[in-house]
Amino acid sequence: MAAGKEIRGKIKSVENTKKITKAMEMVAASKMRKAQERMRAARPYSEKIRNMAANLGQANPEYTHAFMQVNDAKSAGFIVVTTDKGLCGGMNTNVLRAVTNSLRANQSAGMSVQAVAIGNKGLGFLNRVGAKVVAHATQLGDKPHLDKLIGPVKVLLDAYAKGEVKSVHLCYTKFINTMKQEPVVEQLLPLSQEKLQAEKTAHGWDYIYEPDAQAVIDDLLVRYVESLVYQAVAENMASEQSARMVAMKSATDNAGSVIGELKLVYNKTRQAAITKELSEIVAGAAAV
Repeated sequence: MAAGKEIRGKIKSVENTKKITKAMEMVAASKMRKAQERMRAARPYSEKIRNMAANLGQANPEYTHAFMQVNDAKSAGFIVVTTDKGLCGGMNTNVLRAVTNSLRANQSAGMSVQAVAIGNKGLGFLNRVGAKVVAHATQLGDKPHLDKLIGPVKVLLDAYAKGEVKSVHLCYTKFINTMKQEPVVEQLLPLSQEKLQAEKTAHGWDYIYEPDAQAVIDDLLVRYVESLVYQAVAENMASEQSARMVAMKSATDNAGSVIGELKLVYNKTRQAAITKELSEIVAGAAAV
């Protein structure tokens, strides 16, 4: 019964794995609800500041912020938002595939690349492909903090304001629903008039600036960009927990299927051994 003992060991191993994946599924489900609530809680602020930025951008046409000016630099910036941990299905693979396509398109156009990595998976990927990582933020935990994001992102924002970067792209996974997450690569800078106009409300507002229009618009557009980055990280975290819950549920179901198949093989092996022993006993009795 050496084969039977080996199969029993495999069954025990898969059962232990199933317990782990089931526990991770339950933890991910709990974190997913919190992450979705956090993501939805950030949307009102993000939408309000977008509307204000749109109205202010239209209210003072004689001043153009640096973020709305087009640069002629030969470099592109990427903010790559991924997870710190794995075991979340193909979520990171999908967004990094989209990043790879964008990097190749820029390099084929003769553009160099500067990148900011948010998350361990993106940092490791950018180092492997040889991209220039100017800043990174890792170990964000289950709750994103804007204080940890402002520093790394500000490196690219300052480079764009100085005219060293032609464009800045934001790469993350957008949360659609629990079963669907979509990789997104969108242009963050320069802020186009069309994008701001799309956020503009139906009725315009007339603002009184204090201390002056330039100072208000400068500060507001920086907050606008930061809110976009924070919202992207919040969306990515909600997508991470959803993808992990689905992946762990799939792993648990697969473990159950494997256990069933191994038990069937074990029973067949055990029955074959019993049949063989009976045959030997009968043969021995007949010989006597």
